[in-house]
Amino acid sequence: MAGQRLAAGFLQVPAVTRAYTAACVLTTAAVLELLSPFQLYFNPHLVFRKFQVWRLITTFLFFGPLGFGFFFNMLFVFRYCRMLEEGSFRGRKADFVFMFLFGGVLMTLLGFLGSLFFLGQALMAMLVYVWSRRSPHVRVNFFGLLNFQAPFLPWALMGFSLLLGNSVVTDLLGILVGHIYYFLEDVFPNQPGGKRLLLTPSVLKLLLDDPQEDPDYLPLPEEQPEL
Repeated sequence: MAGQRLAAGFLQVPAVTRAYTAACVLTTAAVLELLSPFQLYFNPHLVFRKFQVWRLITTFLFFGPLGFGFFFNMLFVFRYCRMLEEGSFRGRKADFVFMFLFGGVLMTLLGFLGSLFFLGQALMAMLVYVWSRRSPHVRVNFFGLLNFQAPFLPWALMGFSLLLGNSVVTDLLGILVGHIYYFLEDVFPNQPGGKRLLLTPSVLKLLLDDPQEDPDYLPLPEEQPEL
């Protein structure tokens, strides 16, 4: 019964969040039994010379071995991916997937220059950054220790990562790409002479968008996430 309730609850999660979270969990489970991280990391030579193209995807799915770091990252991936999909991207599944694609391509290029091999944490930082900039007046309770407005959340996460002994380069990459997306999508089109530069391909809209969903839904501004 408990398993059925858990499965039913998971099926209520929006499709993109559900798919990405499940892919991350299954990838980690596969590393425990079947695969090695060396088969997953981004390596341009192996991608383009050996045609191991799956590495372009698996670099965003592996968050390290099962442990505190994995569960911490999954908590934030699931929470803020879902809040974006149910909030500013409600009824715009194709636009949400396109954000993933735009961020993934840009992170891959910049990650190659910075010799970064796993980019899942950068994608998480991007999701958190975009949500925080679109929710500037929401107050966040950070594990019951700190209370601050949403735009400070990406920096709090980066500081927490530093306390855990991790490199902040990956977090900075995610914040940078998130800011580029936010600027091109939310800021530049509203400037004098500005226009939308990130146009979701029609094929994605045809495949993913449901015309019956309400794209004008926005979450209540009083919502206060607790971590």
